[in-house]
Amino acid sequence: MKARVKWVEDVLFLGESGTGHTVVMDGPEEAGGHGTGMRPMELLLMGMAGCTAFDVIEILKKSQQDIRDCVIEANGERSEEAPKVYTHIHIHYKITGKNVKANFVERAIKMSTEKYCSATIMLAKTATVTHDYEIIEVE
Repeated sequence: MKARVKWVEDVLFLGESGTGHTVVMDGPEEAGGHGTGMRPMELLLMGMAGCTAFDVIEILKKSQQDIRDCVIEANGERSEEAPKVYTHIHIHYKITGKNVKANFVERAIKMSTEKYCSATIMLAKTATVTHDYEIIEVE
């Protein structure tokens, strides 16, 4: 896996993934940022949420659960002192579907957070990672 980051100006950077996708990153205003892109630590949290969402959806599909939507809300707290690592991350899973069983959702989350999601497992080395979920029933 590869990534490339190019400095544009001030604290504005253009990131490019090894697969050719790009993202704009910008720092906070107090560091010279202009609000034109995501902050790198936001991307890290979003990457973790995307990683676990991928796992949970795949596991639920393989379990033949009729899922229609999955939204992950991630909240991260960082230390006050540098390095400002994440110290606590809470993940809230919103699973929408028809007759989705809670035990399957719990199993999928457990498998993701303890076995498959590299981002969660890596960030859990410095942060306490907690999670909860809700199932939204559709007709």
